[in-house]
Amino acid sequence: MTTDTSPLIFLMGTTGQTGRHILEELDRDSGGARIRIGVRKQKDLDRLRAEGRDAVLFDLDDPRTFGPALYGVDRMNILTGYTIAMTHQTKTVVDAAKKAGVRHIVNQGVFAADDATDSKYCWFALVEAYIEASGIAWTHLHPNVFLENMLSMSQPIGGTFSTFWGENRVGYVALHDLAAVTAKVLRDGPERHGSKDYYLSTETMTARELATAFSEVLDRDIRCNMLGASDMEALFKKSTMPVEDWYARSSFELLTQFDDGRMGYMGTVKDDVPYLLGRPAIGVRAWAEMHKEQLLALVDQPST
Repeated sequence: MTTDTSPLIFLMGTTGQTGRHILEELDRDSGGARIRIGVRKQKDLDRLRAEGRDAVLFDLDDPRTFGPALYGVDRMNILTGYTIAMTHQTKTVVDAAKKAGVRHIVNQGVFAADDATDSKYCWFALVEAYIEASGIAWTHLHPNVFLENMLSMSQPIGGTFSTFWGENRVGYVALHDLAAVTAKVLRDGPERHGSKDYYLSTETMTARELATAFSEVLDRDIRCNMLGASDMEALFKKSTMPVEDWYARSSFELLTQFDDGRMGYMGTVKDDVPYLLGRPAIGVRAWAEMHKEQLLALVDQPST
């Protein structure tokens, strides 16, 4: 009887847009590692097991699911929601990872300064500090604004999309690159990537420049409605963008700091993708070309 000694990688959040891409990357190239997937819903568990996957029940809000899920795991990614719940969720899952003998945690964070005062970014800083204090080898990933927001929060319906940072520049990253970097770090393990911070801010643009880039790729007149923190607050209050109160207040504070210059670093390029993947990161125009059909479908929808 033989025992498989290849590394066992644990993934969470694979039903979401980021986690789904990470799983796809590891399906293409696992580097010889085994993959275990943790899901919250029984229907997802049944589907994955029917596909022949090593899948387990795993709920960040139920620590009773952690032990069986993390048994035998060597490396794991931590992918939580952007809410204050991430603090207790990460604390308890890191404690469980330590008990289970996990050797490497790859944590998805945010593109933040060390002394950031926005509450959301502070939650991430606390999470990172706890991971580092655990004694488990760690790697922190720091993506800036996702280009995929153009397919969700900032859809160019009828040819017009909205941003909430006025004339300020922001740095963008494609989820394809974030997923590829995450998979690369998980494949390689802590010997190569332990105690490393990697930053993913590929290209910076103002809202006007972003509209110009999309106009060129889509061959349509794309316009941007440049809004600010007060406009987002009004949308929240009208419940057109329902979110928890902690997250809403944090978003207002972030945009306020962005507007007054305290978060100007959000408009900088800091791109570790080429060093990790050996190729250039996906820029704005290349990303728009990749998603041209989806974007045109949104542009062709009548605006309300």
